[in-house]
Amino acid sequence: MSQLPSLGPRGEGWVVIQFVLLPLIGLAGLVGPAWSGAIRNVTDVLGAALLLTGIGLGTWGLVALRTALTPLPRPRDGAQLVETGAYRLVRHPIYGGLIIAALGYGLAMASPAAIVGALVLLGFFRLKSAREEVWLMAVYPGYGAYRANTPRLLPFLY
Repeated sequence: MSQLPSLGPRGEGWVVIQFVLLPLIGLAGLVGPAWSGAIRNVTDVLGAALLLTGIGLGTWGLVALRTALTPLPRPRDGAQLVETGAYRLVRHPIYGGLIIAALGYGLAMASPAAIVGALVLLGFFRLKSAREEVWLMAVYPGYGAYRANTPRLLPFLY
């Protein structure tokens, strides 16, 4: 059993925290110090590529879930475990996509605060996914094997 709190019967509190963090990262990209010069040209291109990659991964994850899709960490009753599409690459592609997109946004905006926000988002989704996986293990007998062979949040990395 996870030591992490459920934050509601279906994990509603985790979703509330997520919907507070995301706009804060957006705002962080608009304020504070920014860098310029040649490095800005590099981070603009890299940031845009990461932003598009993150949006693509998250969208691919949304599409693959179909009727199993829920914003809440506890799986829907009667939903099937999805291991295809983006879920072949990573167990939580929507979370991973949001992290990658947030990092790309921070780089494109040349915002140290937004980059720190992306790192906070990584930590948050690490915790949320750990809480979620307790529920997934309880519902899907094959989840342990899937988990052992598939990265958690970032394809090919983590």
